[in-house]
Amino acid sequence: MKIGIVGATGKQGNLLLLEAYRRGHEVTALIRDQAKLRHEVPYIEKELYALTPKEVEQFDVIVSAYNAPENMPQLHQTALRHLTKILKYSDTRLYVVGGAGSLWTDSEKVERLFETNDFPKDFYPVASSMYQSLFELEKSKATNWTYVSPAADFDFEGVLTDEYQLSNDILTLNEAGNSYISYLDYAKGMIDLIEGKEHNKEHVSLVSK
Repeated sequence: MKIGIVGATGKQGNLLLLEAYRRGHEVTALIRDQAKLRHEVPYIEKELYALTPKEVEQFDVIVSAYNAPENMPQLHQTALRHLTKILKYSDTRLYVVGGAGSLWTDSEKVERLFETNDFPKDFYPVASSMYQSLFELEKSKATNWTYVSPAADFDFEGVLTDEYQLSNDILTLNEAGNSYISYLDYAKGMIDLIEGKEHNKEHVSLVSK
């Protein structure tokens, strides 16, 4: 499978690149600065907003692991808006590394995590912007997308357990009563989702067991 990864030099993007490559997929890094690329894989060095339909049509899948600067959270929306535009009416599938803040906290779907009173104020602008990008995806009728939220405690230092559970768009707890997943297990879960080719136009989440 041909997979292009936007943000392949970031924390999660790099792990996704390695997991996809390990499984034998043809991986291309879609990056702004080739000097930050840590692995010898094909790449397209270009600003995200300069990517064209012609450049991405070669891929079966585009993964967006784009992470906007903290002082410009609105770029989460504009980045996905551009990717949705260039993938419009394409067979290429878009998988998005989402945020936990967009998950519902209740089965009635009344309140999202970022809307709760105890949600950290410092993270609110990013979480809100990431939710708005999800909202725009949900309105998109001509793009094949899957939005994949991690658990609330998304741990870069966490170990690979090779175990996780796939859930829907409601905040899910593991057997210990926590909403937790490591970056490594998230990468495994994301590539599993890509290989499964299911959950088109759905918001799903990954949490440890």
